[in-house]
Amino acid sequence: MKFGMRKPSLKKRVRARTSLKRQVVHRTGLKMPRGYGWVRNPKKYAYNKVYRKTTFDIFKVLKKLFK
Repeated sequence: MKFGMRKPSLKKRVRARTSLKRQVVHRTGLKMPRGYGWVRNPKKYAYNKVYRKTTFDIFKVLKKLFK
């Protein structure tokens, strides 16, 4: 598990927004309601919950500094 600052990746950001899987899920209406990630994939949900609490995004830090 990672602790501290996340390393930003522009390539991963773009791929996440333009992936075929994302398009199919959103266009067919197979989306789960917000907060139901544990239903779809409990292991991934638990990992992400811990990861988000132990790391921080540099862009959010910069946004707070210049706000």
